[in-house]
Amino acid sequence: METAVTGTTESTAAAADLDGYVHGYSEREARRLGDQADTLAELLHHGTAYPPGSRVLEVGCGVGAQTVRLAESSPGARIVAVDTSEESLAQARARVEAHRPGAPRAEVEWHRADLFDLPFADAEFDHVFVCFVLEHLRDPERALAGLRRLLRPGGTLTVIEGDHGSAFFHPASAYAHAAIDCQVRLQSAAGGDALIGRRLQPLLSGAGYDGVEVRPRTVYADRTRPSLVDGFTRNTFTAMIESVREEAMAAGLSTPADWDRGIADLHRTAADGGTFHYTFFKAHAVNGASGANGANGANRVEGANAAGPSAV
Repeated sequence: METAVTGTTESTAAAADLDGYVHGYSEREARRLGDQADTLAELLHHGTAYPPGSRVLEVGCGVGAQTVRLAESSPGARIVAVDTSEESLAQARARVEAHRPGAPRAEVEWHRADLFDLPFADAEFDHVFVCFVLEHLRDPERALAGLRRLLRPGGTLTVIEGDHGSAFFHPASAYAHAAIDCQVRLQSAAGGDALIGRRLQPLLSGAGYDGVEVRPRTVYADRTRPSLVDGFTRNTFTAMIESVREEAMAAGLSTPADWDRGIADLHRTAADGGTFHYTFFKAHAVNGASGANGANGANRVEGANAAGPSAV
């Protein structure tokens, strides 16, 4: 089914929910997000598909890097993708329309709205998908609690986040770790948390969800896995750290010489003889266990088979 593209809805608080977004909205960042989504599609999206007719909310869709995967894996579902940035929504629409034209996929509606002021009715959605959003929020537990209002009883929430503390590599380098720590500290100063992956279980439980399960999704790259070396080590992780150089210098977190050595050492991990490891965390939770098999079929689809709330 062709993806339906509708107009946008204005928000009364256009950017309050992304105070900690330190990566910016440049073309380079859009490419990095696309590279990340393409490289990690199987790792992050495995086990996440929604049945035909189900209504799915994607919060913080950005440039549509994850929306493309959701639409592709859930033909017949109806996805409502929300972001605060009109420019990002325009890129997202174009990305989804350009991806495999004519192939079966979900319908997508696009809305500009604030995460803390979403213009939807109570229990309007069967499923909510949140990827790489909580790390940028000052109050992620409040955001998660607010999303429960939009889920029907028994509806499911899927959350994916990273954790920069899980990055380790060979050759080891204190300078590289210091550069990574600069990004972590900048994000924290902006109100976010680049280490949030390790907090997903207590955050979801604190927000009132049932059946919370969190599982690691690990990336390991070496010369035997060149697509991950290029797509993740170079073009996703190292590119992200490189992008905050000016902010790190302005904040006095590093010197130019130390920074440049740290970035050079990160690039060495992508060279012959180098290795790189990083862990994402994927969580699945239910809005009240009593309605887990309610309207619109299974909560999730793993391959061709329906899966209950415990699958992550």
